[in-house]
Amino acid sequence: MGCDRNCGLIAGAVIGAVLAVFGGILMPVGDMLIEKKIKKETVLEEGTLAFKNWVKTGTKVYRQFWIFDVQNPEDVAVNSSKIKVKQRGPYTYRVRYLAKENITHDSETHTVSFLQPNGAIFEPSLSVGTENDTFTVLNLAVAAAPHLYPNVFIQGVLNSLIKKSKSSMFQKRTLKELLWGYKDPFLSLVPYPITTTVGVFYPYNNTADGVYKVFSGKDNISKVAIIDTYKGKKNLSYWPSYCDMINGTDAASFPPFIEKTQVLQFFSSDICRSIYAVFGAEINLKGIPVYRFILPSLAFASPLRNPDNHCFCTEKIISKNCTSYGVLDIGKCKDGKPVYISLPHFLYASPEISQPIEGLSPNEEEHSTYLDVEPITGFTLRFAKRLQINILVKPARKIEALKGLKQNYFVPILWLNETGTIGDEKAEMFRSQVTGKINLLGLVEITLLSVGVVMFIVFMISYCACRSKRVN
Repeated sequence: MGCDRNCGLIAGAVIGAVLAVFGGILMPVGDMLIEKKIKKETVLEEGTLAFKNWVKTGTKVYRQFWIFDVQNPEDVAVNSSKIKVKQRGPYTYRVRYLAKENITHDSETHTVSFLQPNGAIFEPSLSVGTENDTFTVLNLAVAAAPHLYPNVFIQGVLNSLIKKSKSSMFQKRTLKELLWGYKDPFLSLVPYPITTTVGVFYPYNNTADGVYKVFSGKDNISKVAIIDTYKGKKNLSYWPSYCDMINGTDAASFPPFIEKTQVLQFFSSDICRSIYAVFGAEINLKGIPVYRFILPSLAFASPLRNPDNHCFCTEKIISKNCTSYGVLDIGKCKDGKPVYISLPHFLYASPEISQPIEGLSPNEEEHSTYLDVEPITGFTLRFAKRLQINILVKPARKIEALKGLKQNYFVPILWLNETGTIGDEKAEMFRSQVTGKINLLGLVEITLLSVGVVMFIVFMISYCACRSKRVN
């Protein structure tokens, strides 16, 4: 009887040990299977989860605009006073709803080329007004004239046309005109062929961004979705040295198995450059653990702090010998127009940049940019891209509309928030197909290991106790 009991205890201990060993073996095997599955599904090729969502996003993406309505236009033009602005918005458009076009796979280079069509649909229910709401804003054509034509004789000619068209430093425009374009009365009088339509995002609808070429990840998953080349309507060959390099993805996804220590590089054609984000926090998004990566203040720092920004310092006077920070000159990819980008309300900018403007209230929660990335797949499940469009306006003695100015202004025109969040249905699918299976496998591994260890310990203790009684 004692022998049978001892044998039973030993058998139980052996079973426990086997379970523990099996659980321990299952861990690396399970991890290997998960890695293999993830690598397969994140390749950009027909039939994968990544390709399906890459061709046409299943997430609704919105672009919200806040317009800076100028309250004292005459006072500024005549007395060079501070510009008083009042933010009005949001005005919301649905964007990025069109599928990628001209998708071409190259099996030799393992790349995919494509065009990204542009389109914007106004969403009245998500807006504070209509596209016909009117604002007092900077006259884009008048402000750009002295930058594009620095010759004083030409400026004198342009001044006569500005006066004849009854144009001034500021103008009234509807939301639709300001964003998507209007026929400018001053430019319409220029006696040689030029583009007479002006708008912050003109042209946009019925255009396409690209051609992009990205790596499919078929041969190397660490390169999936990373941009190889970009031949867009905004030619980046203007920038000197490495400033014309395109690094990273389009931010819709990144190579899988993201670490918190990584710096995520992504390219934005809106700002004509690659930029980056760093880890900020762990977030739970609809039951899915994600890493929040944020755009750091260093991205808009002066070249003294961030040498990568040296190519965006294009002159020494206004930038105070390249020591100012918070605004980046992107005029070279905007046909020479004095366009500068910043974060909304000049967040992280030098104090002197916002000093001539009243009505700004920068804060990180509302005005910073972030990406919520699921770390195993590298998919971006939520994002908020926030930028401000500014025009540099300088005094111009030969142009009467600008000759009253006694200082330079970075005039804020608008700021935007482009945002998207994975929908409830997509989140449920993601949980069931990705995180759910990973969690289940992890639970099985831990359970087997734990049960096995416990069984082994319990049966061994019982065996030792039994042996001890027999000896006594």
